[in-house]
Amino acid sequence: MAISPGNDAAFSSQKSTLSESSRSKKFPLTEEELFYMNCRAAYLTVFKSSLDNIISKDQLYLALQHAGRNPSQKTINKYWTPQTAKLNFDDFCIILRKEKPTSKAELLKSFKQLDVNDDGCILHTDLYKLLTKRGEKMTREEVNAIINLADVNADGKFDYIKFCKLYMTTNEQCLKTALEKLEVDSKLRRQQFGSHIEGSPERGPSPVPKPSPRIIRKTDQESFSNKGDTRSSLLATTRKFKTSVSFTITMGANSNQNSKLTEPNSIKEWQCVQSKGCFFLEEDGEIISHQYRMQIAQRSMVYLTIKPLNLSQAEGKPSPWLSVDTALYILKESENQANLQLMCFTELQNREMFGWTGELGPGIYWLIPFTTGCRLRKEIKPITEEAQLVYRDETGELFLTKEFRSTLSDIFEVIDLDGNGLLSLEEYNFFELRTSGEKCDEDAWAVCRENFDTKKNELTRQGFMDLNLMEANDREGDPRDVWVTLHSMGYNRALELTEACPFVINIYADKCKPRIKVVHMEACSGQLEKAICKSVVNKGDAKVMDGYENVIVHTYKRDTWITSVIENKSDNKVIIHINNELSKNCINNRGLDIFAVEVAPKSTMVCQHVMPLNERQEWIYYCVYSLIL
Repeated sequence: MAISPGNDAAFSSQKSTLSESSRSKKFPLTEEELFYMNCRAAYLTVFKSSLDNIISKDQLYLALQHAGRNPSQKTINKYWTPQTAKLNFDDFCIILRKEKPTSKAELLKSFKQLDVNDDGCILHTDLYKLLTKRGEKMTREEVNAIINLADVNADGKFDYIKFCKLYMTTNEQCLKTALEKLEVDSKLRRQQFGSHIEGSPERGPSPVPKPSPRIIRKTDQESFSNKGDTRSSLLATTRKFKTSVSFTITMGANSNQNSKLTEPNSIKEWQCVQSKGCFFLEEDGEIISHQYRMQIAQRSMVYLTIKPLNLSQAEGKPSPWLSVDTALYILKESENQANLQLMCFTELQNREMFGWTGELGPGIYWLIPFTTGCRLRKEIKPITEEAQLVYRDETGELFLTKEFRSTLSDIFEVIDLDGNGLLSLEEYNFFELRTSGEKCDEDAWAVCRENFDTKKNELTRQGFMDLNLMEANDREGDPRDVWVTLHSMGYNRALELTEACPFVINIYADKCKPRIKVVHMEACSGQLEKAICKSVVNKGDAKVMDGYENVIVHTYKRDTWITSVIENKSDNKVIIHINNELSKNCINNRGLDIFAVEVAPKSTMVCQHVMPLNERQEWIYYCVYSLIL
């Protein structure tokens, strides 16, 4: 926070502590602790507590799949006999020790036995005979579902190499999803799991679980290795994938040239307000941004736009944020703020600007900025030379370098949200919350005004420069804390703005002057997720999973990106495997060609956003969605 020179050490210590905590790492888990963490994660994906018991074959099957296993019916019957009434968490751990995950090599070996031409494919007729005529049989419908999987079948052949890749990715996703849920819920991390409490590096190894007698009698009498029964392994593997649908969309180069965003003819007579903001990329890849409330006093025609903010970058330096896609979702506030109503979003485009024109009635509206995350993503290129921030002259006096002063001027431009050339306490506090996590109070702000150049009780650009110079002097030129601030604002060590995208919003109304106020700076809210899903469901193309009419994939094509949403109307959660490998000149917000998502019952979720890698070239979106489990 901005405080007097004498007390600024507290400010420095605060940012230093923040930097050190962000760099701190936990001691690595032992192999035993990692095993039990995986067990807990899988178990708690199916049950509310590890004290709950498995009371059916279906529950055992589902829990094993979430642990990355691939149980055949024969394997399930080993552990769930006619005499079995229930299994507890310790029993589950023993099963996981015995039933090792099927390796990719083992799967390939199983399929290769049917590959008569040694070309990585099996004829559908041969696959059908194998799965329906001998041993543990699949139904005709189950086999047809496998044969209809678009990304592993072509020309009457089953591509088992692609299928094995699909299967391994799905298993990994099941376990990853379970672990992420366990980590997010701090209550689960403190919970006692059966006879195990979550371990820490300081404790000894977790105790060996005490199995129930019903498990010991069964497991001591037979081998649990399933490697010899390749057909059972194959059968269980293929049963995972139920059905699939695919989308193909070809987009021309510079497809946004057909957009129809135009200013209203009489806009010069309309009243206008402006506000700036910024998207910031967090360490975990999450994107946060400023969010706004807008008041319209009377029914008016309204013209809203959002676009990246053009900063005075040094000549020759890249400006990657200018290519970041931006959008605004406008939601109307009702008496119950928990249920905001989606009114519109900036669907039309003119170059880097997105906008909307239409009529809005009187009331309070929320403006939620949005970017897909396709272009704003973690930087991977190495920095060859770190920029110098400060220097001393011949007398030993400390100065800010020209490059650092230019960067600070740009930061001032970004955090001056109302664009009046001054920083109010409210504007400065958004900057403080972003860089230090705390606000500057009225007393500290009064001290700041006494020591630095202000105008109308607001900090000038020169005052902001002097404040940063004072902080550099208090640290005797040590730049470490300054780098923490710069990284928080999206700058890399070369002082390039690579992990943030400042933007500017303009609002015009013909009957009254709109009022806009920044109220939050936070991550994508549930309200925004709902708004995106609703807009895609209302405007996009829908395809139903064959044989599973309650699972629907919606795809909406805009001029510069494509969004897909998965709707699950069933009473059970589903896992959808997504394959983008055949897309051309495309990039998605997840950064993966192949991944899987879990969709909760009676819910809708955003699956992915896709954009062209090179806008000057044609791009083809080809995606296969496969229902598994």
